[in-house]
Amino acid sequence: MEARMKNPAMIITEAMQPIQGLMAATQKGGVAPKTLGLVHLRASQINGCSSCVESGTQHAKQGGDTLERLFAVAAWRDSPHFTDAERAALALTECVTRLSDRADPVPEDVWNEAARHYDEKGLAALLLSIATTNVFNRLNVSTRQVAGSWG
Repeated sequence: MEARMKNPAMIITEAMQPIQGLMAATQKGGVAPKTLGLVHLRASQINGCSSCVESGTQHAKQGGDTLERLFAVAAWRDSPHFTDAERAALALTECVTRLSDRADPVPEDVWNEAARHYDEKGLAALLLSIATTNVFNRLNVSTRQVAGSWG
Protein backbone atom coordinates (compact mmCIF):
# COMPACT_ATOMS: atom_id res chain seq x y z
CA MET A 1 0.00 0.00 0.00
CA GLU A 2 1.13 3.50 -0.73
CA ALA A 3 -0.16 6.65 0.92
CA ARG A 4 -2.33 8.87 -1.26
CA MET A 5 -0.81 11.95 0.31
CA LYS A 6 0.77 13.01 3.58
CA ASN A 7 -1.46 13.08 6.61
CA PRO A 8 -3.51 16.31 6.26
CA ALA A 9 -2.33 17.53 9.67
CA MET A 10 1.22 17.32 8.35
CA ILE A 11 0.26 19.45 5.34
CA ILE A 12 -1.75 22.02 7.27
CA THR A 13 0.70 22.10 10.12
CA GLU A 14 -1.41 24.50 12.18
CA ALA A 15 -3.86 21.62 12.67
CA MET A 16 -1.37 19.28 14.35
CA GLN A 17 -0.77 21.34 17.47
CA PRO A 18 -4.46 21.52 18.51
CA ILE A 19 -4.90 17.78 17.83
CA GLN A 20 -1.84 16.97 19.92
CA GLY A 21 -3.11 19.40 22.54
CA LEU A 22 -6.34 17.44 22.81
CA MET A 23 -4.40 14.22 23.27
CA ALA A 24 -2.22 15.81 25.94
CA ALA A 25 -5.27 17.21 27.73
CA THR A 26 -6.84 13.75 27.97
CA GLN A 27 -3.84 12.66 30.04
CA LYS A 28 -4.92 15.15 32.72
CA GLY A 29 -8.41 13.75 33.19
CA GLY A 30 -7.58 11.17 35.83
CA VAL A 31 -7.93 8.10 33.59
CA ALA A 32 -5.05 5.64 33.78
CA PRO A 33 -2.69 5.97 30.81
CA LYS A 34 -3.00 2.23 30.16
CA THR A 35 -6.78 2.63 29.85
CA LEU A 36 -6.38 5.52 27.41
CA GLY A 37 -4.00 3.34 25.42
CA LEU A 38 -6.57 0.55 25.27
CA VAL A 39 -9.23 3.03 24.16
CA HIS A 40 -6.96 4.32 21.41
CA LEU A 41 -6.14 0.80 20.26
CA ARG A 42 -9.78 -0.36 20.22
CA ALA A 43 -11.07 2.65 18.27
CA SER A 44 -8.21 2.24 15.81
CA GLN A 45 -9.02 -1.46 15.35
CA ILE A 46 -12.68 -0.66 14.67
CA ASN A 47 -11.74 2.00 12.13
CA GLY A 48 -9.15 -0.18 10.42
CA CYS A 49 -6.34 2.30 11.00
CA SER A 50 -3.24 0.13 10.74
CA SER A 51 -0.97 3.09 11.41
CA CYS A 52 -2.68 3.87 14.73
CA VAL A 53 -3.02 0.19 15.68
CA GLU A 54 0.73 -0.25 15.22
CA SER A 55 1.78 2.98 16.92
CA GLY A 56 -0.81 2.54 19.68
CA THR A 57 0.43 -0.97 20.39
CA GLN A 58 4.02 0.24 20.52
CA HIS A 59 3.17 3.11 22.87
CA ALA A 60 1.13 0.82 25.12
CA LYS A 61 4.01 -1.64 25.33
CA GLN A 62 6.41 1.18 26.16
CA GLY A 63 3.92 2.31 28.82
CA GLY A 64 4.14 -1.08 30.50
CA ASP A 65 1.10 -2.87 29.12
CA THR A 66 1.44 -6.57 28.38
CA LEU A 67 1.30 -8.29 25.03
CA GLU A 68 -1.45 -10.58 26.36
CA ARG A 69 -3.70 -7.60 27.03
CA LEU A 70 -2.85 -5.87 23.75
CA PHE A 71 -3.54 -9.04 21.76
CA ALA A 72 -6.87 -9.42 23.58
CA VAL A 73 -8.24 -5.91 23.03
CA ALA A 74 -10.25 -6.93 19.96
CA ALA A 75 -11.96 -9.63 22.06
CA TRP A 76 -12.04 -7.79 25.38
CA ARG A 77 -15.51 -9.05 26.35
CA ASP A 78 -14.27 -12.64 26.45
CA SER A 79 -10.84 -11.98 27.93
CA PRO A 80 -9.90 -12.17 31.60
CA HIS A 81 -7.19 -9.52 31.18
CA PHE A 82 -9.26 -6.38 31.79
CA THR A 83 -10.70 -4.69 34.86
CA ASP A 84 -14.35 -3.67 35.08
CA ALA A 85 -13.32 -0.03 34.61
CA GLU A 86 -11.34 -0.88 31.47
CA ARG A 87 -14.29 -2.88 30.14
CA ALA A 88 -16.56 0.11 30.70
CA ALA A 89 -14.11 2.36 28.83
CA LEU A 90 -13.85 -0.13 25.96
CA ALA A 91 -17.64 -0.46 25.70
CA LEU A 92 -17.95 3.33 25.61
CA THR A 93 -15.22 3.46 22.97
CA GLU A 94 -17.08 1.04 20.73
CA CYS A 95 -20.34 2.97 21.01
CA VAL A 96 -18.81 6.40 20.42
CA THR A 97 -16.75 5.10 17.49
CA ARG A 98 -19.78 3.42 15.89
CA LEU A 99 -22.33 6.21 16.34
CA SER A 100 -24.36 5.34 13.25
CA ASP A 101 -24.72 1.64 14.05
CA ARG A 102 -27.79 2.00 16.26
CA ALA A 103 -30.68 4.35 17.00
CA ASP A 104 -29.38 4.98 20.52
CA PRO A 105 -25.63 5.31 19.84
CA VAL A 106 -24.58 5.30 23.51
CA PRO A 107 -27.18 3.31 25.44
CA GLU A 108 -27.90 4.11 29.07
CA ASP A 109 -26.41 0.83 30.30
CA VAL A 110 -23.07 1.59 28.61
CA TRP A 111 -23.07 5.19 29.83
CA ASN A 112 -24.09 4.26 33.37
CA GLU A 113 -21.40 1.59 33.63
CA ALA A 114 -18.77 4.08 32.48
CA ALA A 115 -20.12 6.67 34.94
CA ARG A 116 -19.89 4.08 37.72
CA HIS A 117 -16.13 3.86 37.19
CA TYR A 118 -15.22 7.39 36.07
CA ASP A 119 -16.17 10.79 37.44
CA GLU A 120 -17.22 13.61 35.15
CA LYS A 121 -13.62 14.65 34.46
CA GLY A 122 -12.69 11.04 33.68
CA LEU A 123 -15.66 10.68 31.34
CA ALA A 124 -14.64 13.91 29.63
CA ALA A 125 -11.10 12.56 29.19
CA LEU A 126 -12.42 9.30 27.76
CA LEU A 127 -14.73 11.06 25.31
CA LEU A 128 -12.00 13.47 24.19
CA SER A 129 -9.58 10.58 23.79
CA ILE A 130 -12.05 8.54 21.74
CA ALA A 131 -12.94 11.54 19.57
CA THR A 132 -9.31 12.50 18.97
CA THR A 133 -8.38 8.94 18.09
CA ASN A 134 -11.24 8.92 15.61
CA VAL A 135 -9.87 12.14 14.06
CA PHE A 136 -6.46 10.53 13.59
CA ASN A 137 -8.05 7.33 12.27
CA ARG A 138 -10.16 9.15 9.72
CA LEU A 139 -7.24 11.20 8.46
CA ASN A 140 -4.95 8.17 8.24
CA VAL A 141 -7.45 5.73 6.71
CA SER A 142 -8.77 8.11 4.05
CA THR A 143 -5.25 9.02 2.94
CA ARG A 144 -4.02 5.42 3.29
CA GLN A 145 -1.20 6.16 5.69
CA VAL A 146 1.15 3.21 5.89
CA ALA A 147 1.82 1.64 9.27
CA GLY A 148 5.36 2.30 10.40
CA SER A 149 5.72 5.56 8.51
CA TRP A 150 4.21 8.87 9.48
CA GLY A 151 4.24 12.03 7.45
